[in-house]
Amino acid sequence: MVSRFNSRIALAIAHDIIAAGLAWLLAYWLRFNLSIPAEYWPSAMSTLAWVVPVQALAFWRFGLYRGIWRFASLPDLQRILAAVGVAALLIPLALFMFQIKAIVPRSVLVLDPLLLLLIMGGSRLLYRAWKEHRFGSLCSDRNPLIILGAGGAAASLVRELAYSNEWRVVGLLDDMPTKQSRDLYGIPVLGKLDSLPVHAAKLDVKHAVIAMPSAGHSVRRHAAQICADAGVNALTVPAFDDLASGKVTVSALRKIELDDLLGRDPVQLDDAGLHGLLTDQVVLVSGAGGSIGSELARQIAHFQPKLLILFEMSEFALYKIEQEFTTNFPAVKILCAIGDVKHRAVVDNLLSQHHPAIIFHAAAYKHVPLMEQSNAWQAMRNNVLGTYTLASAAQRHGVAKFVLISTDKAVNPTNVMGASKRLAEMVCQSLHATPADTPRTRFVAVRFGNVLGSSGSVIPKFQEQIAHGGPITVTHPDITRYFMSIPEACQLVLQAGLMGDGGEIFVLDMGEPVKIADLARDMIRLSGFSENDIKIVYSGLRPGEKLYEELLADDEHTLPTPHPKLRIAQARLVDDAWLALAVEWLTQDSIISEAEVKQKLKAWVTEYTPQS
Repeated sequence: MVSRFNSRIALAIAHDIIAAGLAWLLAYWLRFNLSIPAEYWPSAMSTLAWVVPVQALAFWRFGLYRGIWRFASLPDLQRILAAVGVAALLIPLALFMFQIKAIVPRSVLVLDPLLLLLIMGGSRLLYRAWKEHRFGSLCSDRNPLIILGAGGAAASLVRELAYSNEWRVVGLLDDMPTKQSRDLYGIPVLGKLDSLPVHAAKLDVKHAVIAMPSAGHSVRRHAAQICADAGVNALTVPAFDDLASGKVTVSALRKIELDDLLGRDPVQLDDAGLHGLLTDQVVLVSGAGGSIGSELARQIAHFQPKLLILFEMSEFALYKIEQEFTTNFPAVKILCAIGDVKHRAVVDNLLSQHHPAIIFHAAAYKHVPLMEQSNAWQAMRNNVLGTYTLASAAQRHGVAKFVLISTDKAVNPTNVMGASKRLAEMVCQSLHATPADTPRTRFVAVRFGNVLGSSGSVIPKFQEQIAHGGPITVTHPDITRYFMSIPEACQLVLQAGLMGDGGEIFVLDMGEPVKIADLARDMIRLSGFSENDIKIVYSGLRPGEKLYEELLADDEHTLPTPHPKLRIAQARLVDDAWLALAVEWLTQDSIISEAEVKQKLKAWVTEYTPQS
């Protein structure tokens, strides 16, 4: 490889030396109207011995051989211009200082650098054009491609795909009027995004790339819908964060995924503040093997905690996250602790040994239908008693901050799971309001909706149903849910944990609610099928299920925060008297019936309205 590289440099040097000699003689030839007189030939040839070395030295000193011809661009042309310009000044100076007895017309000294610049710059650009298959119909068997967008990402994509053996860009589309009817690296901007069906049919295009990584999710979703309507396979470029970090290049095309349609604008984090909160601190995550808990652990790992305690009841889930961290975060010190958040002795022992500064409490039962009937008592114990046990232990052991992961189902709940999570919020509100003998723990709750791909969500279920050929079962044609990605939810949880002074319930900006039926149609289309191939069947609402979720109760209002995606719910005040009664009731050994659980919930959570 090294010898091949050196041979290419030698060829480039040889080319430029020949170009220097040729330009000098061409300057004489043009000066004398395409015929050099015999008396000037000796001068032209003798001065070559001075001209060519001076120019070759300038070429080397200005770094002309650090670049690669295949990627020759404006910086290379600037270096050639500088080298040729300096050589043009040095040549007459050298001829004068060394008293070279030769007749050199002044016009030759002017023509020579111009010709040399043309030969050296032109040869490099011609080589690049040849490599980019710009001549004739070379590589015309490559797949034609239209790019949606004509911004910076599209420009980078056009440049990179010029070297592709698979794709051939035939046009771009953009809604900005100033870009239409213009060219981008020789590729025409054909019109607006909505004109894709016309141009795809005309140019026989089967694939289009959505090259707008920094655009809002609604714009990308609209572009994907245009592709679907045109019968064109939609591809996209990597996410903006991945491009900015240098992990991938813009030409690493991939299929449109659900996150691209439902994903939202990037979260802006207070990195400096989060470093102060997490770096060199002991951090505990309960439910660390779950979808939310594991992603929280990943996000926290980037801030280099002193110790990250992964607290989880499931042995298999804890093993999986332990193996992942061993591979992906070898520099982060972790402690894998198996235990139940309801077990006071286990929790006290863990906190007394390692003294975490902050706890993220993600352990919970969250599947609505499963928790609604025969498992109602277990939902109450896990979600309410588990929260109380861990939160009160945090207070006893001087944990600085306790962050509860809550849910939009806690708002005006109609099911046991949602009501139990509202009770968990109330536990934290009550403990925060109660003075403690130890240093005060600040309790913060974060409330958000569904996350894409979390365990128990509709996404994995729909994927499995599509894999089996359908049908997809949707409970109701009008049912809607809020969605965000797991990384975004966890980033906002960290941000809320940083901002919380204690006692707040943070509400995440969940964007617009999404119809589950539309979500099913998107997944069918992204899987390469139509509704004729995969049917959608409506099965009816399940126990405890609402048509739509809310982020605020009827008697709640929100206050803004410095972060645009976080607001604070002004929840109703909690009567502290219920907490001791609730703990006593939850710690009894007997199994409590569903009816009695719902009766207690109605007494404690006044906004709870169970479905008949």
